[in-house]
Amino acid sequence: MRIEELPIPESVKQVIISSGITELYPPQEEAIRAGALEGKNLVLASPTASGKTLIAEFCALKHILERNGKVLYLTPLRALASEKYEEFKKYAVIRKRSGRRVRVGISTGDYDSSDPWLGKFDIIVTTNEKADSLLRHRSRWVNEISLVVADEVHLLNDTERGPTLEVVLARLIQVNPDIQLLALSATIKNAEEAAEWLKAISITTEWRPVTLREGVLLHNEIHFKDGGAQKIEKAAKNPAINLALHIVKSGGQALVFAGTRRNSVSLAKRAATTMKAFISKPMKRSLTRIAEQILATGERTRISELLAELVNHGTAFHHAGLGGSHRKIIEDAFRDGKIKVITATPTLAFGVNLPARMVIIHDYRRYEPGYGYYPITVLEYKQMAGRAGRPRYDKVGEALLIARTEDERDYLMESYVLSEPERIWSKLAVERILRSHVLATIAADFAHTEQGIYDFFGKTFYAYQYDPRAIKGVTTKILKFLYEQELIEVSGENVYATRFGRRVSELYIDPVSAVIIRDALLSRAPRLTDISFLHMIAHTPDMFPKLRPYSREIDNLALFVDEHREEFMFEVPDEWTDRITYEEFLGEAKLAWVLNAWIEETTEDETIEKFRVQPGDLYRLIATSKWLLYASHELASLFNHKDLVPHLAGLVERTEKGVKAELLPLVRLEGIGRVRARILYNSGLKTLTDLKRAPLKKLTNLPLIGPKLAKKIKEQVGGFVKAEEWKKLKKGETAEQRAITEY
Repeated sequence: MRIEELPIPESVKQVIISSGITELYPPQEEAIRAGALEGKNLVLASPTASGKTLIAEFCALKHILERNGKVLYLTPLRALASEKYEEFKKYAVIRKRSGRRVRVGISTGDYDSSDPWLGKFDIIVTTNEKADSLLRHRSRWVNEISLVVADEVHLLNDTERGPTLEVVLARLIQVNPDIQLLALSATIKNAEEAAEWLKAISITTEWRPVTLREGVLLHNEIHFKDGGAQKIEKAAKNPAINLALHIVKSGGQALVFAGTRRNSVSLAKRAATTMKAFISKPMKRSLTRIAEQILATGERTRISELLAELVNHGTAFHHAGLGGSHRKIIEDAFRDGKIKVITATPTLAFGVNLPARMVIIHDYRRYEPGYGYYPITVLEYKQMAGRAGRPRYDKVGEALLIARTEDERDYLMESYVLSEPERIWSKLAVERILRSHVLATIAADFAHTEQGIYDFFGKTFYAYQYDPRAIKGVTTKILKFLYEQELIEVSGENVYATRFGRRVSELYIDPVSAVIIRDALLSRAPRLTDISFLHMIAHTPDMFPKLRPYSREIDNLALFVDEHREEFMFEVPDEWTDRITYEEFLGEAKLAWVLNAWIEETTEDETIEKFRVQPGDLYRLIATSKWLLYASHELASLFNHKDLVPHLAGLVERTEKGVKAELLPLVRLEGIGRVRARILYNSGLKTLTDLKRAPLKKLTNLPLIGPKLAKKIKEQVGGFVKAEEWKKLKKGETAEQRAITEY
């Protein structure tokens, strides 16, 4: 079926055709024939790169241009939301009947807001969690949504992300029963069951635009699923490196999946030593520029230096320990064909679209702290394998597991290559997960009676797969907890949220976290300090990622706990009575120590060295801590703890910026972060008044502050920049740049 034959507006056809797409893939054609453009609900389960998103785009523009509708696009990850936002922006050239162009918006943060500004957009891209938050705030524009696209819907199976997606879909159906649902997924075994729950048509296909050859490497011979075999050169000791070199020599790129962060870094180092011979001089110059970009982004650390060094050799590692900006640089360089080999942890398989000619699964076992190594699921394997083959570039993609013995080769072939992915199962009926959703159902007025609450959760995927009675018992237990902790109140048959309960739901925190914070603020520590509040939030179930104390850290952490014993809001457990609880407390103390170091301006590199916390984990800790401190500030206000509110407000801002209180006025300026603020302060420019009075030349003489930033600072503080002074500075900068170029 050709694009020009589709029953969609001509303006949409023009945009699609101008992007180089003229014909539909078979799964896309099947979706159209099944009624996607006629408002039918669909679950489209097909491999990566088979064109699922294009169907979503057709449906979205059909709703907007012909039905005056609004579209909500749900993704599990912020990075994926950003990717989809960029894809949809190409339709901004199209005008609606009103004459206004199609508008695309994105919102992935700030859970304590109804985001009324999103109402002006036609296509709204959010994460599942943000959509849940918007529903809790009863955003008015949600009622205008006519199409919901749920990307990566197989993540209903995920313990952490699945329940939120499940509740959001059930809630959107409750809000608007006539809504069209389009659920996109990798191939899953029970797609029909998910479709029945959503009252949708199921389309499952194995079709791919690029042929996928799956197999297992043993020693230096690949054994393919189709019975074929191929020998490769044994240039290095590690078989994954040999495979990567094999594909790079043929002009392709390799994506290597390792089981742990440490293994991904180790493999990247090994690959780099063998890649030097395959990097041309022009490519080397391009890689040098990318390496310089990495070093210039964020604070310079030994991790960023190692990454930059590896990039110079056409390789890189990619895992959650890297900061988001560094991950994006790596992803873009790989898409551009400049980085030839990326070694990654399996989380990349569930994230952004990053195909390669060859996917190598180096470790089929994954390590989980506290659990050890365990085999990955077939669904995880298929997700990784699905990255093999770049549409429009490759005719064949190869996905290979690595075996060490013949027995292991046979096991991998039978257990992964020849196996079907597992059924997906709802993970909703776990008290820790369900608690917040039960409270939100009451607080946002989605149900006003106990029976109404049971009725709503009786329409979830969990209730569909098991039995509504199976979730009722957990819900009853949660309602008892919420009532006892004064988050809800009962009047006859009616159930209401208290002011406390409603605010907790809006703040998007676990009710247990809220109770812990409420009680801690009331009882308080003997001596209140920053450590008191930082440990308080570390003690909540919402704090993630948790930090485990390493054995070599135990003694130092024990000393830290003894030193700060009077500052803790909670009693220190007896290490001899309950060793496990004591070590958990040490982990919380470590987290408070890390956060305190951050707001006392310890550098990222010192933090990595001292606490073994990598940048990506540190950024997530900072984001989570800011959110929980903000929630603590709001609860302190709610319970009228006026003496605590200023301290908590300052901590929120200091945690976000990573500075001592004295730098707060400076870091509020655009372009000034913690490093530049400290440089300004130490040079005697401590206040906005100091900056206003300072000559422009004094600013430009400071490290990391050029003429443009100096001028920007002066403008922000109301300072006057003389035209003659600015001209002289610009002239000096140009002369200096010319001298550097000539050198």
